[in-house]
Amino acid sequence: MFKKLALSTAMAFGLATGGAFAAGDMGHVEDYSFSFEGPFGAFDQDQLQRGLQVYTEVCSACHGLRYVPFRTLGDEGGPHFSEDEVRAYAEQNFELYDEELDDFRPAIPTDHFPANDSVGAPDLSLMAKARAGFHGPYGTGLSQLFNGMGGAEYIASLLTGYTGEEKVEAGTTFYENHAFPGGWISMAPPLMGEDVEYANDHPNSLENEAKDVAAFLMWTAEPKMMARKQAGFAGVIFLAVLSVLLYLTNKRIWRPIKHKHD
Repeated sequence: MFKKLALSTAMAFGLATGGAFAAGDMGHVEDYSFSFEGPFGAFDQDQLQRGLQVYTEVCSACHGLRYVPFRTLGDEGGPHFSEDEVRAYAEQNFELYDEELDDFRPAIPTDHFPANDSVGAPDLSLMAKARAGFHGPYGTGLSQLFNGMGGAEYIASLLTGYTGEEKVEAGTTFYENHAFPGGWISMAPPLMGEDVEYANDHPNSLENEAKDVAAFLMWTAEPKMMARKQAGFAGVIFLAVLSVLLYLTNKRIWRPIKHKHD
């Protein structure tokens, strides 16, 4: 079941409109280490499952994942639940309005996560790509190759960046946050630490919860990241072998002509 939070925001996670930007220019983004960073990195399945738990019990009260089908929770490279686990998760946690039934019904694997536009909070499906951290999008591209765009770092930094200071302007309460551009955000702190109970007594500090849900949101934004990396690696090997073969072929073709002139 959802943990209801009173979040008054239309700019949660620093997204109102627009695309990626270097959040580090206007806020402090911590350089967290994630398993999926780098050309050979991969998502941590256990971390994705913990991040899904944080999203379900905390974030889903206000934020939707409209572009994410439940069935993808069973994909390899993601949380990788079994078919029965995906079906049970959807049925037990979400109800969707069915126009044919003219009523609500439990969600099924072929459905998408609800949009949840009730409080005006932004959808989180692509949030980790919509916001860049200190790694990009500028420069030579080498930093992005090895560290990523920093979207997960930005989300984790935002969730852990609250100072406890508040102010009221025009009837709206703002909360000081070191990671948010401008330093003040209208979203109340959604995580306090120990908000969820992880299996196997895994640590559930504020930082752990923030990193887990940030990793999960990176997966929702890039569910095929591992497949892309594998395809890219295979492509690089193919091009390297092809380059060597072309070089040797070129040497073989031109060798008689060079010897003739010599």
